[in-house]
Amino acid sequence: MSEVLMSGLVIGESARWRDGRLWCSNWGAQEVLAVDASGKSEVMARVPTTLPFSIDWLPDGRLLVTSGPEGLVLRQEPSGDLVVHADLSEYGGLNEIVVDGRGNIYVNGGCDFHPGEGERPGFILLVTPDGAVRRVADELAFPNGMVITPDNSTLVIAESFAQTLTAYDVSPNGSLSNRRVWAPHTGDGMVMDADGAIWTPGWADNGPACLRIAEGGEILETVPLEHAGFACTLGDNTLYMLTADWQMQESFESNLDRLLSDRTGRILTHPAPRPPAGWP
Repeated sequence: MSEVLMSGLVIGESARWRDGRLWCSNWGAQEVLAVDASGKSEVMARVPTTLPFSIDWLPDGRLLVTSGPEGLVLRQEPSGDLVVHADLSEYGGLNEIVVDGRGNIYVNGGCDFHPGEGERPGFILLVTPDGAVRRVADELAFPNGMVITPDNSTLVIAESFAQTLTAYDVSPNGSLSNRRVWAPHTGDGMVMDADGAIWTPGWADNGPACLRIAEGGEILETVPLEHAGFACTLGDNTLYMLTADWQMQESFESNLDRLLSDRTGRILTHPAPRPPAGWP
C-alpha cells in the first residue's frame, strides 16, 4: 500500500535521490525541492521558467537545471545563484537531463506537448566535461526520462508518445549507437534498480500506475496510482512516486490558475525490492 509523504505540490517532476533526501522539480511553483523522510521540504533553488525543467548534478556536486523553454542548462553556484552552464537554445526546447559516471551530460528535447501525428522530432544532446556539444540521437517521439546503467554502457530513454523504452549503447566518448527497443512500454521520469529493472510511471489495465519493468517488457510489479504519475526514484528500498491530477493534453498555461489553486501534486512512497543503481 502506497503512503503519502507530501502533498500540496503543483506538478512534481524529475525525482532524484541525493544525500538522504528526495529532490524534485515543482513545476508551476518554479522551485527545486528537497524532501526528507518526514515530509519536511526545503526550497533548494528557484528557477525562472515555466515547464519543463529537470535536475541532476555535476560530479563536483553542483546542481544542474534544464530551463526547458529557453533551451538552457543552468548551474547553481555556491552562492545559490543560477548561471548558464550550456546554451542549447539553437536546438529547441529541452526536457530531461542525466549526468553519467564520466561527467557527460545528456539532455533531450525537441518536442512540445502536442507534436503532429507521426512526427518524431525529438533528440538527445551530449555536453562533454570540456563543454563541447553534439547531437547524439534523433527521431525520438517525445523523449522523456533517461537512465544510464552503472557501468556507463547503456542509456535507456522513454519515448512517451511511441510507448517505448528505447536503449542505446554508450561509447567511451559518449556517443550513442545500436538503437533498439528495451521494452514496449510508455514511460516518464524513471529509475533503474540493482537487478537492472526500471521503475517508471505508466498505465495498467485499470488506470495510472508505477511499473517495474524487466528488459524485454515483462511487468514485474505494478503500483496503482490515483492520479497520473510523472516521475519516480528509489531511495534505498523505498520507491518515491510523483503524481498530480493533470494530463499533458491539457494546456498548462490555460490551466495554471486551477493547478496553482488545487495543488494536487503528491509524493507517494512504496516498498521496493531492490535499491537504486546507475544514473541518475
